Amino acid sequence: MKQFIFLCLFITTGFAQTYAQGQSINKEARKLSMALYAISNLYVDPADEGKLAEHAIVGMLEKLDPHSNYLDPEETKEMTEPLEGNFDGIGIQFNMLTDTLYVIQVIPGGPSEKVGLMAGDRIVQVNDTAIAGVKMKNTDVMKRLRGPKGTEVRVKVKRNKEDELIEFRIIRGKIPVYSLDAAYMADKETGYIKLNRFAASSADEFREALAKLQKKGMKNLILDLQGNGGGYLNIAIDIADEFLEKDRLIVYTEGRKMQRENANATAKGGFEKGKLIVLVDEGSASASEIVAGAIQDWDRGVIVGRRTFGKGLVQKPIPLPDGSMIRLTVSRYYTPTGRCIQKPYEQGKQDEYNQDLIERYNHGELMSADSIHFPDSMKYNTLVSNRVVYGGGGIMPDVFIPVDTTRYTDYHRKIVATGLVNRISMNYLDKTRESMTKKHPTFAAYKKDFEVGEDIMQDLIALAEEEKIEFNEEEYNRSKPLIKLQIKALIARDMFEMSEYFQIINEDNPSFQKALQILSEKNTYILALD
Repeated sequence: MKQFIFLCLFITTGFAQTYAQGQSINKEARKLSMALYAISNLYVDPADEGKLAEHAIVGMLEKLDPHSNYLDPEETKEMTEPLEGNFDGIGIQFNMLTDTLYVIQVIPGGPSEKVGLMAGDRIVQVNDTAIAGVKMKNTDVMKRLRGPKGTEVRVKVKRNKEDELIEFRIIRGKIPVYSLDAAYMADKETGYIKLNRFAASSADEFREALAKLQKKGMKNLILDLQGNGGGYLNIAIDIADEFLEKDRLIVYTEGRKMQRENANATAKGGFEKGKLIVLVDEGSASASEIVAGAIQDWDRGVIVGRRTFGKGLVQKPIPLPDGSMIRLTVSRYYTPTGRCIQKPYEQGKQDEYNQDLIERYNHGELMSADSIHFPDSMKYNTLVSNRVVYGGGGIMPDVFIPVDTTRYTDYHRKIVATGLVNRISMNYLDKTRESMTKKHPTFAAYKKDFEVGEDIMQDLIALAEEEKIEFNEEEYNRSKPLIKLQIKALIARDMFEMSEYFQIINEDNPSFQKALQILSEKNTYILALD
């Protein structure tokens, strides 16, 4: 009840001076309050007033647009932690495979590394509670491992072939959450940086990676935003600023009650010269589209991949006193040419909106650029080369890369979805870690010499049969090169770092390979911007 009354007061007092129709809002707020009061005092059965208030808020927001929403306290925490860049915990990356928690990586300098926890360890018990073999969700495991900084958590670990469990007492600490997955030299002159989100620390992470690559001789850059669903608007502006000359418009926002606000580049850009390619796909959204749109509009670099998601609405977080939050759309953002890249939607029809990516696939868009049609009203021209670009539905790349459907089979999808590819990688390394480390002491040696053998593949087939996944020889043979590459990449991740995973997996990334080709051919890069 208190939450609902607060919302009513928030509406009637906080916005009263802003809205000319304040009296109307007062009237509607009283109406909602009376309905809740009647239910609370007259309804035949007991009613949870807090839940009713939440349902009322959710119902109102659902009638607005696809991105205005309500988050309960737990959802608010889960959403903000990755974007804020840190949380309190023990400092490991883990996977739950067949009811067992495998430690994939131990964060350098974190609490777990300090006490001697290692990659490959299997945590079977937390504070006297068994977590192995009990079908526990990842979120439940995280609740047991996370906690306030300075508090203790006891874990028991099974390590390699040792019979006895090893107990560790770990003092929780502040754990950084990194948004930069990989940064490495793809060739002698080309650097590669992959961002998975635009979090509070992303701009600093990006600048640090950029500086390291430049010291290694980087002249060209591939910025990978594939699957990057966005994050903070100001961080997108900060990163786009690294590529654009002073005073060039990056993005502007405007709404019915929000005046236009321009964000311009400063003089601090760390990569304003040199060839630049940005990789995008249908999973690149929001902040990713701001960066890609600014680079495309100023003809600063080549956008490679597939049409982006198309989210051009800006949400303002409105915290509520119980830790919950409303994320309310208050404006749209526009690229420098004036494009709003928000894809079409109808108010209150979120289901149709959420089916958009499936519709793109069904219409053949992910396989052929010819299936994409923009109306002439959405046509714009870039600001330097006067090239035609489009708004109203994501950023259309300069160079289209279709989805390669030849090796993605139902058999492959099933073994990936059930975690078997990950499991077989962990199982293999669990048995051979000591010999693998001796044989491949460096990543260069591993990448050059290690091959996924038939013994591993046969173990995978056997595991799939245990999981009631029917073997299909034709589909298996089609997907086999891809499966072997994924296993090799996963083993590299567990032996070394996430960057090494991408160095292997990118060997089969058509967008990445096309980017290297464009950069190596001077005329191809220039023509892509003409």
